[in-house]
Amino acid sequence: MTEQLNEQELLQFIVDKTKADPKQIQLILKYEKDFIVKAEENAKGEVDIDSDELIDHILSRPDVKLTELAVDTILEAEMDYLMKKGFAGYID
Repeated sequence: MTEQLNEQELLQFIVDKTKADPKQIQLILKYEKDFIVKAEENAKGEVDIDSDELIDHILSRPDVKLTELAVDTILEAEMDYLMKKGFAGYID
């Protein structure tokens, strides 16, 4: 049984944790998803994302009005949520 990612719950979790504007959070998550979709998978089918490249990509979008720190905080909160729900983990 695979649990479906609840985007509303994820958004609320990030808002609660970061106090950021939900519209900006949604933009960040959308650009993050676009970046990950374009990333190359390795032989195991995993995608290794460089967080600095990801943040630079997000900050380069003209409609993102947040600081680098704010973007990083949102991405950290998202990762906390995903790890808590068992959707993601860090590769050693």
